[in-house]
Amino acid sequence: MNIEQIYTGCLAQGAYYIESDGEVAIVDPLREVEPYLKRAKEDNAQIKYVFETHFHADFVSGHITLAKESGASIVYGPTAKPSFDAIIAEDGQEFQVGKLTIAVLHTPGHTMESTTYLLKDEKGRNHAIFSGDTLFLGDVGRPDLAQKAAHMTQEQLAGLLYDSLREKIMPLADEVIVYPAHGAGSACGKNMMKETVDTLGNQKKVNYALRSDMTREEFIEEVTEGLLPPPKYFPHNVKMNKEGYEDIDEVLERGTKALSPEAFEATANETGAMVLDVRHQDEFIKGHIPRSIFIGLNGDFAPWVGALIADTAQPILLIIPEGKEEETVTRLSRVGFDKTLGYLDGGFEAWKKAGKEFDTITSVSADMAKKNLENNETPVFDVRKESEYKSEHVLNAQNAPLDFLNDHMAEFPNEGTFYVHCAGGYRSVIAASILKSRGIHNLVDIAGGFGALKKEGAEVTEYVCPTTL
Repeated sequence: MNIEQIYTGCLAQGAYYIESDGEVAIVDPLREVEPYLKRAKEDNAQIKYVFETHFHADFVSGHITLAKESGASIVYGPTAKPSFDAIIAEDGQEFQVGKLTIAVLHTPGHTMESTTYLLKDEKGRNHAIFSGDTLFLGDVGRPDLAQKAAHMTQEQLAGLLYDSLREKIMPLADEVIVYPAHGAGSACGKNMMKETVDTLGNQKKVNYALRSDMTREEFIEEVTEGLLPPPKYFPHNVKMNKEGYEDIDEVLERGTKALSPEAFEATANETGAMVLDVRHQDEFIKGHIPRSIFIGLNGDFAPWVGALIADTAQPILLIIPEGKEEETVTRLSRVGFDKTLGYLDGGFEAWKKAGKEFDTITSVSADMAKKNLENNETPVFDVRKESEYKSEHVLNAQNAPLDFLNDHMAEFPNEGTFYVHCAGGYRSVIAASILKSRGIHNLVDIAGGFGALKKEGAEVTEYVCPTTL
């Protein structure tokens, strides 16, 4: 028996490769499927099944392409209604993978079709569960993402999730291993642990949602409390996972087309494409194409693209570091942004050499900003998440979380300069690029963000542990 977790940090997503006696099962694969095919070939094994725990909202699964390339069958749990051929398993149905058995445990609550897959070893002993978004480490799946499709309230779905956990998962032995679909950083839960594998026994001890004395009413209240609105691209990804999508090879061929500065500019004008700059924030500050949006590859790239661009049908032109063309288009496709039309050949330097107009962002050191803040001379906007801001922030700073920047546009002053900062400098440059694209140019970025300000001795509020908020 061979189980491998293939974890993608940018998406905080775990896919799984399970091999036994020359047969393979893949659970919740990513959009690009070549790694799974290559791995199976190395093992001289055949991919037999692609198990999907539910219709994912935060990424586009590779199930359709992988089934086509390998001849594997796609498996969903009860009530799933995809637009393509798939096995819709019954609760309790079992599938053989070599000497292993994978049993279907229908666990609705996160979504109605949500299913946990129980892996049994060659002797029939329960070994592990692949829990999808039903059970995370330290948390459970949010019950509000499927309510429109299911014609149910989030409270009703939370009640179903309570029943699923207590009837299907908690009765399993403590030594059963938990392999979740996501870890810390995913928007599919509220407060996941940074670990990506654990035993069910330990989760029964540390996971608030698995308390043995917890009533159904208490569970519903705690699971639904403090839920932020889901990213706007989630419904688009559900639709793609349910109805199908363009082949990744076609997306890559179109998106990795090199365009001269003239062709790049003409394409932008003809198509209304957004110019997305994925270089490091320090490079973007020094020079960028006017009205381009910065979201750097070195951060949580794909989730921020999904949260801020939202419309997966938006045509996109790219400014990319040399050698990162295929990676960029692939990572965009993972969250459903397939309409990439090409990239600027030679990068931003080629744009400058062609004599094209460009813009910059004013940035100051934390030390310089601290002096102005002490005199209360310049307004400051903190674009970190609300929980980060409430935990600790610069005195007199206003909170305008990047996730919801559109809701705060009216708060930015029209005259005089104002500061923007985040934790370390990545998110504030994203915010600055969005503000400048909307015609707000009187901003100054604070290099190094809150971390640098605090290090320089800027006056901040008393620290409050985020878990107590």
